[in-house]
Amino acid sequence: MDVEGQRPFGRAPQAWKGALLAAAFLLAGCAQQTPVAIAGAQVEAAAKDAPTPTLGLEGEGSQPSATPAPTLPQVGRQYETSRPAVVWGTRLSRLPTTRKVVALTFDAGANADGVPSILRTLQATGTPATFFLTGKWVQTYPQLALEIGHGYQVGNHTYDHPYLPQLPDAAVRKEIVAAGTMIASATGHDPRPLFRFPYGDGDARTIAIANQLGYSCIQWTVDTKGWRGISGGQTVDSVVSRVMANLEPGEIVLMHVGSAGDHSTLDADALPRSIAALKAQGYSFTTLTS
Repeated sequence: MDVEGQRPFGRAPQAWKGALLAAAFLLAGCAQQTPVAIAGAQVEAAAKDAPTPTLGLEGEGSQPSATPAPTLPQVGRQYETSRPAVVWGTRLSRLPTTRKVVALTFDAGANADGVPSILRTLQATGTPATFFLTGKWVQTYPQLALEIGHGYQVGNHTYDHPYLPQLPDAAVRKEIVAAGTMIASATGHDPRPLFRFPYGDGDARTIAIANQLGYSCIQWTVDTKGWRGISGGQTVDSVVSRVMANLEPGEIVLMHVGSAGDHSTLDADALPRSIAALKAQGYSFTTLTS
């Protein structure tokens, strides 16, 4: 469960950063995407003693082949028809491109207070985005999940947002598989290959499990901290300022759809200004797999 305003979404410890050769991510089927040629990736390695990771393309054999991922319901318009290869052993913290593009991402695991405003803004501005949903969230808000699935890319954020490194292997798999099935059923989209760790907290073991289930692990370039709310010292200005202060080609922005403990929805409120400010700097928007 996302806990905006209750428990911080701190950035996971960064043991080291390494270079990763990555293959081109194929167009995932979103209606309004800006294609990005993926040539290399800025990624976070999971542990100090982990070997320098490489991208295991299907058929290459440079990494162990993934165990078969569970069969998910075939409902609605599916992304898996053009699913990119899994990025092995790392968490991507930005899209590897020199083009002036930004990927807006929204985590959904607590409430849905900001969703109507966020969807209105995205639709009005023609901006693509990716939503990382928990299984419990789509169970609680099935109509909103369906609406998100109709127009936007979705990713897996586990079933109920636990700290995965604290769980045994079987429980980690259960969290990811259960969420994937629920998200596919609720949105009409298989969330693979997009997975985001709750709290950004993953290690070599849990990254490997996610990879084996068909997922690449997506971190972020900047956390807006909007989830902290006004009572946590944040404002619309601070959200926009963080987005712009970390601006670079391929920036991945982390926002949240829910309100903070004080019921403020700063990420939703700041979204129109953030989009306008990014456009003013000559940036356009993309999804994570385009």
